[in-house]
Amino acid sequence: MTVVLCVGHAVQDYVFRTPQLPQRAEKHRATGFFTQGGGPAATAAVTVARLGGEARLVTRVGADPVADVLQQELERYGVDCRYLRRFSGHGSSVSSVFIDDHGERLIVNHTDPQMPTDCAWLDETVSFDDVSAVLADTRWSAGAVWVLRSARERGLPAVLDADTPVTSSSGLLEAATHLAFSLPGLRDIDASATDRQSAGMALQRLAQRYQAWCCVTLGAEGVLIADGRSSPAKPVGVAGALQHVAACTVTAVDTLGAGDVWHGAFALALAEGLDEFAAVRAASATAALKVSRFGGRAAVPMRAERDQFMETR
Repeated sequence: MTVVLCVGHAVQDYVFRTPQLPQRAEKHRATGFFTQGGGPAATAAVTVARLGGEARLVTRVGADPVADVLQQELERYGVDCRYLRRFSGHGSSVSSVFIDDHGERLIVNHTDPQMPTDCAWLDETVSFDDVSAVLADTRWSAGAVWVLRSARERGLPAVLDADTPVTSSSGLLEAATHLAFSLPGLRDIDASATDRQSAGMALQRLAQRYQAWCCVTLGAEGVLIADGRSSPAKPVGVAGALQHVAACTVTAVDTLGAGDVWHGAFALALAEGLDEFAAVRAASATAALKVSRFGGRAAVPMRAERDQFMETR
């Protein structure tokens, strides 16, 4: 089984279904409610497991009942939590999430600001012996940089889920081999990225600057790709032509976690040896299926369903 190591954020979501997203300070009635685990790295790990890979999660949680719930759900989905670390005296991350009838979501998150950031324990604990790719989010920069650099030194794909907040001073962009931006994350680095055209130009500049493979996910507008890696046929500093991968057409029901699902599927595809263009197509199909139905992580497709869906596209 192909192993993907995911590092970053795990959170407990309290999800409310409402006809419209709340706009005013008044009482609002929900038409549905459920709880589930969330967080970019944690949901990506669930996606890896749902698609038939072996997911290992490196994450920090509190020593509290929320951590018990988080770990139990992750393990039910088949995620290996050997690197989940509990910190006494600290609280696990929680979010209130509102999803409207168009599938759009509003998230209010709380993360313990005093959660320890030191990553020295990773050097003593984490093994890369059978890992085929790593994926990191931006929520714990020190841990993400350590894991991405360690993977890169071993010649493994080192994928950064570059969703906001992203800073150029964190070392994350230099550490990764693959920079997969959301539009808000890209805008954190280049404020000119406001639409598809300007995002493409910004992406090419970043591909040149970091000599990395870069993409930006644009929801229903698909994915833009710029490859700034050097090769004998492509000298250092010459970014490849901008490519576009169209999105799969579906009716959005629930967009919560769609980007996290995309990144998990992308990292697994790279780990399995697919080229980046094919990996983007596989990730986009996985995320499209997820947003087409309500149900949180249970809406993440299994491998056979995703592959069958791709055959019709």
